[in-house]
Amino acid sequence: MALPDTALTVELCTNEGEFGSLAAAWARLHRRCRTATPFQSHAWLHSWWLSYGRRGRLRVVLVRRGGELVAAAPLMRAYAPLPALVPLGGAISDFTDVLLDDEFADEAAQALTGGLSELARGALIDFREVRSGAAVERIYDRWSGPRLRLVDSLCLELPAASMEELLGRLPKPRAQRARAKIRKMDALGVERRIVGHDEVDASVRTLLHLHQLQWQGRKVTSEHLQPRFSEHLIRSVGLMVRSGDAVVTEFRLDDAVVAADLTLLSPHLVGGYLYGAHPRLRERKVDVATMLLNACTEHAEGDRSRVLSLLRGNEPYKHHWRPEEATNHRLLLARRRTTPVLRAAAWDAAARDWGKELLRKRREREEPS
Repeated sequence: MALPDTALTVELCTNEGEFGSLAAAWARLHRRCRTATPFQSHAWLHSWWLSYGRRGRLRVVLVRRGGELVAAAPLMRAYAPLPALVPLGGAISDFTDVLLDDEFADEAAQALTGGLSELARGALIDFREVRSGAAVERIYDRWSGPRLRLVDSLCLELPAASMEELLGRLPKPRAQRARAKIRKMDALGVERRIVGHDEVDASVRTLLHLHQLQWQGRKVTSEHLQPRFSEHLIRSVGLMVRSGDAVVTEFRLDDAVVAADLTLLSPHLVGGYLYGAHPRLRERKVDVATMLLNACTEHAEGDRSRVLSLLRGNEPYKHHWRPEEATNHRLLLARRRTTPVLRAAAWDAAARDWGKELLRKRREREEPS
């Protein structure tokens, strides 16, 4: 969309109501930013703020051209473990980023960098889980103050291919076993359907209930069981389905919903975010991971500009499909006066990595040979 050739203006949004009112303008910018993921959608970020935000800490930098948003950095102020400005979305978001209008990316990035530099006078800017090629890398490249890039979480990715093509990547015996698992699901009569936007809220509730059943008595991400997470997901996913940023799939067996899956969609990425599966599927020897991947491929198949992301995590079952590794990064940006905070964050990250490595080695020693 061509906009008048006017100067860019930078403003800071700290008001929750004002942030909520940005939905339509934010959605237009989100569509015009090729690197954006669903975690940068207004539905996801605003809902997250309502569940997890702290009063008085909202800091959203906005860049406008002719009144239209051409860049945005959704941040909040944090005080622990160090004073910092961190992206909205928190630990439940697999990727964080800023938004830049592709048509005006260079000048918008320059203006946004200036706005962030002003904001960084009293706090470190700490972008966790930055995907390779993200828009915020343009900010990092332009940053004139102290900066640091660290390794963050590992993600695993598959090509946007059909299930048969993915099976063709596997050793023959493993591919045969996977095909047998798919045939077994068909023989049992497992059916799947895409949930309509008017049914999403109820389906997400079902998903969360099944997720809790699935992990009962086993180690689970505790946040997924919290009321605030449930409220966030129910509030955001319906809007994301309507805008094409998400799809919910239900799996039925014997006229009952036995599994549900939330997959997030963007022009360059398809990613399975969360699912729930009834324990009876395990009892009937259904390979849930294969079932979900088989359904997920339908949203990515044939679109070579996309990847099928298994999102964060290095779980062994993901490696069965021979994925490629894609490492997220952590970008730290500071002003001269906040350089000590940047160094403290780097030392803290190094200490945590060292501790994880010690724990890994200890577990290896304790494992029976």
